[in-house]
Amino acid sequence: MPKDGRDGPAGGTHPLDNPVRSSLCGPHAQFAQRRGSVLRYPADVSPFVAVPDRPRAADWADLAALAGPGAVLGLAGIAPPDSWPVTPIGDGVQLVGEGVEGAADDGDDGVVRLGPGDTEEMLDLAMRTRPGPFLPRTRELGEFLGIRRGGALVAMAGERLHPPGWTEISGVCTEEGWRGHGFATRLMRVLVAGIRARGETPFLHALASNTGAVRLYESMGFRLRRTITFSAVRVPGP
Repeated sequence: MPKDGRDGPAGGTHPLDNPVRSSLCGPHAQFAQRRGSVLRYPADVSPFVAVPDRPRAADWADLAALAGPGAVLGLAGIAPPDSWPVTPIGDGVQLVGEGVEGAADDGDDGVVRLGPGDTEEMLDLAMRTRPGPFLPRTRELGEFLGIRRGGALVAMAGERLHPPGWTEISGVCTEEGWRGHGFATRLMRVLVAGIRARGETPFLHALASNTGAVRLYESMGFRLRRTITFSAVRVPGP
């Protein structure tokens, strides 16, 4: 692992300063695809890639070779070269939950663990509610929980990035007709309890424009750590 000061945690910065890199160099190393100093998740797991904090031309060349021409990738807080087409996603916030309380799963409110057999329903719910990138293998990144009503999956939340000592809560969504019942809060508190049981701290990302979600997270005790800009970039080529 290079230690030239460009590589986030390897250069001595906080794991959440470059959480994709921290995850792929740490607890998520089994997912890492690497070329030089560039890492990415498999395309069906997550669109996010990790370049050094101060990428050089050679790093962008490595990313292009790793992903292939035309691939669409997710970047957080780093601008690509001018020749790479960019689709802005928006300004976001990174929230940390040192003081957020967890809650045990008492089995009385329909919280269920989601597994391989639930993938199709999870993808369908994510497509309709758009909680952020959710792909066929995203559920492999950590624990995912759901709530069913009438046999249908109406809410879910799970774990995504996993820097050392931290776990990101992601994929939080509720079917429109079932909002207002506290399902998202309930699922998140059960996840928080599991994260704390591992001796880790929860964190999450959200678009700043999603004011309702941000208010919910802040009401639970999450606090702003930093702002961050999200973008989708396309590798030049056909």
